[in-house]
Amino acid sequence: MSHSRYFCLFAAFLISLTLVHGGLAQTTNTTACGPDHAIIYKRASDLLNKAEKKLNDKYTAEAKALVKEANSLFSILVKECSPAQQARQLTDKETQQEAINKKLCEDALAQADQLMASAEDKEKKGEQAEARGQTDQAISLQRQAKSEYERAHVQSIKAEIYALRNQEMVFRFLNK
Repeated sequence: MSHSRYFCLFAAFLISLTLVHGGLAQTTNTTACGPDHAIIYKRASDLLNKAEKKLNDKYTAEAKALVKEANSLFSILVKECSPAQQARQLTDKETQQEAINKKLCEDALAQADQLMASAEDKEKKGEQAEARGQTDQAISLQRQAKSEYERAHVQSIKAEIYALRNQEMVFRFLNK
């Protein structure tokens, strides 16, 4: 799967996550939240913390897997605990943190988009240089493109972590 295709799928995933979060007010599920949901919340929160640590330690693949699992658990909470979540109002501090996380998420996605565009451009230029017989320049451009693809991937994972931090905050009441 090409990097741009992967990135598009990832961006679509983030958009769907946002839509799910935005659709909480429209959900009519009446399932009550209980102790099992508190366990799910704790597990998702722990996974998110581990993912952030792995990403900071440059273990991107592990971080991605942990984020995916945390997202699955938070999706369960969104589906099953909407009525309880709707009854709870965020504090002013939580509302501010939510706005900060959204801004960080948007910034990380914008940076990922820029890196992807730059990487694709360098990849094309590398192919053109190779076609002209400029092997050294082609190799250099391909290395730069690979590095930018990897940095874009990291930024995409960071964006997802910021989005999930908002989910974590929304469902923090389950931890009490």
